[in-house]
Formats: sequence, C-alpha cells, structure tokens
Amino acid sequence: MSGAQAQDSGAGDGETSSVWDVVVIGAGPAGASAAHAAAVTGRRVLLLEKAELPRYKTCGGGIIGYSRDALPPGFELPLRDRVHAVTFSLNGRLTRTKRSRHMLFGLINRPEFDAGLVDAARAAGAEVRTGVTVSRVEQHGPGVPDRRTVAVIVGSDGKRAEEVVYARSVVGADGSASRIGAHVGVKLDQVDLGLESEIPVPASVAEDWAGRVLIDWGPLPGSYGWVFPKGDSLTVGVISARGDGGATKRYLDDFIARLGLAGFEPSVSSGHLTRCRADDSPLSRGRVLVCGDAAGLLEPWTREGISYALRSGRLAGEWAVRIAESHDAVDARRQALNYAFAVKAGLGVEMGVGRRMLTLFERRPGLLHAALTTFPPAWRAFVGITRGKLSLAELVRNHPLARRALGTVDRA
Repeated sequence: MSGAQAQDSGAGDGETSSVWDVVVIGAGPAGASAAHAAAVTGRRVLLLEKAELPRYKTCGGGIIGYSRDALPPGFELPLRDRVHAVTFSLNGRLTRTKRSRHMLFGLINRPEFDAGLVDAARAAGAEVRTGVTVSRVEQHGPGVPDRRTVAVIVGSDGKRAEEVVYARSVVGADGSASRIGAHVGVKLDQVDLGLESEIPVPASVAEDWAGRVLIDWGPLPGSYGWVFPKGDSLTVGVISARGDGGATKRYLDDFIARLGLAGFEPSVSSGHLTRCRADDSPLSRGRVLVCGDAAGLLEPWTREGISYALRSGRLAGEWAVRIAESHDAVDARRQALNYAFAVKAGLGVEMGVGRRMLTLFERRPGLLHAALTTFPPAWRAFVGITRGKLSLAELVRNHPLARRALGTVDRA
C-alpha cells in the first residue's frame, strides 16, 4: 500500500496524510499483538504479512497461562484440546504420568490462532495487507522525507513494482530470520533446531492421547521431544542445539517409532530454527522496534515463544505509538529505551533464569526428571508455571531448593 493509498483510507490531511502512525511487519502472534495494541489507541496502523493467511507454522501450539493473559480482550482461543495430564520420560525410560485437577494449558493450531489474532487487530482498526514482502527499512537518505519518518520498502515480486510505505514508527515482527532484526542489529547467543510432524491418527489412537501430552527428555544435550494431541491429529516434535541436524532427525525418527506412530503418514513435516537474543542485544534502532522471534525473545530452556511473542508484541505496539508521537530524535530514543527497559525487566529476567535452567538440564537431565516425577513441590511448580500462576524468576526467588540447584550452575 502506497502513501497515497493511506490517504485514501482516511489517514487524515495535511503534510502527514500519507504517513502511517505505526507499520507492523509480520502478522504472527507478536506482530498481530503489536498491531492490536497500537490500533486500540485510535492511531493509523498498517499490518504487513508476506504470506497469505491462514498459513502453517512449525510450532507445538501450547498456550500457557501467560499467553492466555496476554491475549486481546474477548479473544476466544480456538483450542483443539485441554491438557490435564503430562507424561514424562527420560529418553523413553522411567515413564511416569502426572495429573492435575485444573487445566494446565491449551493446545491450538497456529493457522487458526494467528488468523484470529489478525482478525482482532483488524477489528481494533488496523489495516491488514497480506502477500507483501518487506525488503528493507530506511531511516536516512534521499528516500526519507524527514527525521520523523521511516521508509518501509516493499519489494517487487515480479507482478508489481517496488513501493514505499511511510511510517512514524515501525515494529519488526518478521520472525527468527528477521530482516528488521538485522537492521536493528539483533545479536543471538543460542540457536536451536526444531523438527516436527503433524500426524493424523485414527479415533482409537486419538482417544489414548486426549487431554494428555508427553514430554521426553532427549539423548542430546538440552534436547527434548513432545507429543501434543489436537483432535484427530498429533503434533510430534523434538528440539536440540543446532549443529548436528542428522542426530536431531534420528531422535525424531526414533521417538516416533518408539511411540508406535511410524505407520501413520504425516500430513506435514517441517523444521524451524529458534534463536535467543544475547543479553546486550538491542531492541530498537531509531524509530524501529523489534519484538517476538525477530528480537530473539523466547524462553531458552523450553524454547517456548508464544507467550514471549504476545507479551513483547503488546509492549512494542504501545511504545510504537509513543515513538510515533515523538517530535524529535531525543524523545523517540527515550521512548525506545523505555520499551527496552520494559522488555528486559520482565521477559529478560525470565530468559536469564531460563538460560540457567537449560545449563542445569544439559548437565543433569535425570535430576530434573526425578524432581518432576517424584518430588511434589517440583510438580506443583510446573503446574504453577504452565497455568501462569508462577514465573521462573518467582520460582527461583521463592523456593530455596530451586535457588540452590541453580546455584550449582553459577559456581561451575
């Protein structure tokens, strides 16, 4: 959409009529949340997405309590199952199932979930455009009319010419291989490979899994596998550190065979790299913010990213509005720093604990398995975290045994 089209859509008049207040790049959970948060303020918001929606994403689809709490008001989760039990295993051994009277978390399919979030952003007033690839953003140079404006360059796809969209602020939410993250200078210190299969199963098999997930602590350092039931299909996946894709693929194949699922043909088999930011990685540059996977925001141990996407997206949308209202570079920089502080004070602290948890898990997976399956306080902590009643930071702060265990990581 060009600047002239923005004016036609009711952007206002005067010299700023062709400039959007906020342009969000990427319509996953982070981008849709950012667009919703900005649009509810009444600002002119444009949400750009390179794919046509709905589209498949490699993701387990677990919605924990913090994700539910970060959803737009009135959003109805398209749940495929409600989890009340977790089966834990240690590379296929020492299997034990733990149950809860309350729902631990819900399971969704990402195409439905993401499309619903985009609909919520649209209902809040954001304009949505799909099938659009953003090639770059520019904050200086002859193509930028003034220092309050960011030029978003929409690349040519052979069917249409390159065009420019102007914005007072930009939110990059374009995934883990983010072009906007590269513009900001996002630095990463952990990259993992996730492999996943969507496996349709007969009703008799689906019934065996209803309401229960499996978490298997894997054979590779820091690896684990999962089975998430979603009605007539199972989402089966594994994740481990990038570097030995062959070993990760063998883990997935062995995992599926061990579960007796090798005879069923997957409807989708996919892979995805997850990336965690370094502690000193920037979250903004000028009037451009990044959030979600584009910022490297996810929990390092479990690699859970949906709640991080929703929460950071909402913060990015709110601060993007403040940046759009800034009349000079000093004020824009101050608002961007406030955004970074908000992210680091909340999600950044969680990520720090997650890194220590991952280190402990890499060294002593059996210890973690034994604690979760035989030590009631550890199971209660797991329940509290999945239900959004307890954060990892609170766990360490309030539970001496957890603090002592992570202390061994710090002393090593």
